[in-house]
Amino acid sequence: MIILKELEKVYTTDEIETQALTRINLEVKDGEFLSVMGPSGCGKSTLLNLIGLLDVPTGGTVDIDGNHFDGWSDKALAAFRNEKLGFIFQSFHLINDLPVIDNVELPLLYRKGISGKPRRAMAMEALERVGLSTRTRHYPSQLSGGQKQRVAIARAVVGRPAIILADEPTGNLDSKMGENIIAILEKLNREEKATIVMVTHDENLSKRTDRVIHLFDGMQVN
Repeated sequence: MIILKELEKVYTTDEIETQALTRINLEVKDGEFLSVMGPSGCGKSTLLNLIGLLDVPTGGTVDIDGNHFDGWSDKALAAFRNEKLGFIFQSFHLINDLPVIDNVELPLLYRKGISGKPRRAMAMEALERVGLSTRTRHYPSQLSGGQKQRVAIARAVVGRPAIILADEPTGNLDSKMGENIIAILEKLNREEKATIVMVTHDENLSKRTDRVIHLFDGMQVN
């Protein structure tokens, strides 16, 4: 599903070069639940951004579901992300001025051929899957941290993406809420066959995934 070959990322600012990733070679199988671990600043989020086509590698290639992305326009990349990828962030990234149901519907606004009623039905189904069907008209400020993260997961999966990319999805939550979130991800992986790549600092969570890779100073160490 995901193949990275000799992947590198260098950031240049004020004539200073920072090697964020060095020669990453990785294959993630269809339906696999992979966790990525390592100390702060080791390149975990950079790796996730490159897989998610939110950033461009300095060297090497990213292949997703048989697609290569050299020469793709921004519009084509955005359409691919919208259809194939779901993103879950540590800080939720919800729009505070929109109720829950509208936050979840957002990715579908950019999908061709999905009108208002089917879009609303898909958003309701996604909220039901994360146990928040009674919070549709609430605003993010009225929700707990765990509820906000479940809304973020509903938004990520509303279009039934093949791949879910999660960046520290339990990082801002207590252990009980974190357990609820990882259980939801496990269910999506098991029942929906979603391929999941999760960045985490929690070794207990990583043990529940199919495989763990470790990064250190931008390099893969296992």
